[in-house]
Amino acid sequence: MSVFAELSELGHEQVVFCRDDSVGLRAIIAIHSTALGPALGGCRLYNYATEQEALRDVLRLSRGMTYKAAVAGLDLGGGKAVIWGDPNTIKSEGLFRSLGRFVDSLGGRYITAEDMNTTVEDMNFVHRETEHVTGHSSWSGGSGDPSPVTAWGVFHGIRACLEVVYGSPDVAGRTVAIQGVGAVGYHLARFLHEGGAKLLFTDISERKLGRVAEEFGGSVIDDDDFYSAECDVIAPCAIGGVINERTIPTIKAPIIAGAANNQLANEKVDGEAVERAGITYAPDYVINAGGLINVYSELKRTPREHAMAEAENIFNTVKAVINRAKTSGITTTEASNALAEARIEQVARLQRFHLPR
Repeated sequence: MSVFAELSELGHEQVVFCRDDSVGLRAIIAIHSTALGPALGGCRLYNYATEQEALRDVLRLSRGMTYKAAVAGLDLGGGKAVIWGDPNTIKSEGLFRSLGRFVDSLGGRYITAEDMNTTVEDMNFVHRETEHVTGHSSWSGGSGDPSPVTAWGVFHGIRACLEVVYGSPDVAGRTVAIQGVGAVGYHLARFLHEGGAKLLFTDISERKLGRVAEEFGGSVIDDDDFYSAECDVIAPCAIGGVINERTIPTIKAPIIAGAANNQLANEKVDGEAVERAGITYAPDYVINAGGLINVYSELKRTPREHAMAEAENIFNTVKAVINRAKTSGITTTEASNALAEARIEQVARLQRFHLPR
């Protein structure tokens, strides 16, 4: 498929390829939609195997941000940036300041933030070159790390799934398996532990596993055992594409509810397979919207406490999506997509494109 055909299929407005050999920058910025407002989405740093893989990732992620903002009721569009390179070797002040200049050249149509393998400190460098960035340090007017708010929203999304499946949202005594205990996974484990849940952990980092096991108890399991774990909820909080034709037949938990983006390898095929298996799936961009809510609060200059309170509403949103899926005889992803598309269409009638003032 050609690049323009792929853009047409997913509905993107603009894709920008960024290169600065002086600092080793190879980046792609994708703006999916500005119908609801400026496109906001984090910057991911990842050592992709090919350029096509990087392009495919940024296109899928930016589309997900459009739907995430729409379902969350925010006046934001969807965008994303990816930097192609090894996170262990490529990071530098120059790299992120160069990215900041490319972001600034878009005049506010795209606002960036941290994402996989990028940090508050990295966004501080971006902020030296542009105002169109969120998630930088509080001393410079930012809101800092959005991970606690993301995890808080996922926690309440899990509670909503428990209520649908078991009749009670209480996490006490429930067993949750978490794949990936980095920034968001760590805070999710903390909230679940404080709520009385039993925890299972898997991660590629022994250091991170040791930290959560020491602080929250629970058991460490192999990654291959994550999907077949005897538990109430599996929570993918690492990479995407992990819910697929290979893993779905092995899943024993009645609920999939985690923070990772693009958890379904194939949205339609795997979404239907999950439904046939009798598993309740909380669509990723619905349940993990807390981070976006946090940076939106930053743009509106409201305190972190306001973002945490707004993230609690993910409980109601997840329940609404699941109930709509049940009454309409469709998958939860189809239900959430329908909600997002309806809002985008309605608001888009008022203003087709966001133009920076």
